[in-house]
Amino acid sequence: MAAEILSMNPFAYTATGELGENRDTMLSNELLLRTQLGRPKRRGYSSAPAEHFVYGRPLEPRQGGADDALHGWPPMNPLAATTLPFSRKEKKTDRDFMVLNKAAVQAGLVTASENYKFRATHDVRRKTAGDENTRSRTRRIPPTMVFGISTRPSTPIFDLLEHKYQDKWLMSRRQMELTKRQEESKQRRNPNTVYETRASLLRTYQNPVDEAPLWQLPKFKKNARASLQTFRSEGVRKQGYEHFESDQISRKGQLGHGVFESAKN
Repeated sequence: MAAEILSMNPFAYTATGELGENRDTMLSNELLLRTQLGRPKRRGYSSAPAEHFVYGRPLEPRQGGADDALHGWPPMNPLAATTLPFSRKEKKTDRDFMVLNKAAVQAGLVTASENYKFRATHDVRRKTAGDENTRSRTRRIPPTMVFGISTRPSTPIFDLLEHKYQDKWLMSRRQMELTKRQEESKQRRNPNTVYETRASLLRTYQNPVDEAPLWQLPKFKKNARASLQTFRSEGVRKQGYEHFESDQISRKGQLGHGVFESAKN
């Protein structure tokens, strides 16, 4: 009954109903459409196919007809497998431009346009590692060769009866315990010996170590030396530096090169 009403009046399930003003845009407006009883609300574009539209591709007719469905899948022709839409195609290798360029030069084509036309009509692919071994080589198998896994050696039943595996494990454990005790005894400290502590090590006299000289380019260590010597002798030079160090106390400046400071109270 509802289908008949809907076919007679498509605006029966809209907000205005049969008595209100009806417009064609109401049939596509989700805010004005009302849900039908026992049916889900349809959402989507108005350009969707009809309700009874079936998606997908139709099945190809079989040679035996509908009776083949009861007897399983028929044998497929191996030559027809390449025509299937989802068949796995062989991956082509890259083009070998070095061979193409060589062939073009041999044919007398040297310009860019001539090479472009030559490559459009000729195609050479790179050879893979498997192309060299395409020949089927039959491997000659010796007549005495046996396939399969070698037989496991028999279990020594006399060793099991004599508990030899148990004795071997006990001996290995005993040897491990002895070696462990020997290592612990070596690590024990002798109470008669005196051991150094951090404080005793710091109190010991340490030989003075000269500070490393400042870094200098190797070419300046030999060649770039002072060309002028303003002091008459090395003794005069030391006296001058001693006087300079004693005079720094009363001068201003970070290095003691400034003027003399006034006396401070």
